[in-house]
Amino acid sequence: MSRRRDRERVEAMRGLDPDYRGFRGHASEPNRSANAPLEAVTCSVCGRKRNVPRGVAIARGDAYVCSRCADQAAEATADADAGDEADEKQSP
Repeated sequence: MSRRRDRERVEAMRGLDPDYRGFRGHASEPNRSANAPLEAVTCSVCGRKRNVPRGVAIARGDAYVCSRCADQAAEATADADAGDEADEKQSP
């Protein structure tokens, strides 16, 4: 990989976990289950508590929307867009 891609990857990891120190070798690599510290955040749409990486919790705070609610909103807008296109085709 190029240095630019390496730097982008490290910055992305720091976005998820502000305490990320970078790769320290396979011997000191943390296990996959505890890769990023998680914090409990309440979804602003459905009100459910979700465990999210600390960086996401800090960045979004009270405006956090869980992936389930985001997917439902995306489906609703896609359905609405498809309905609008169908109405436009039917009108002369």
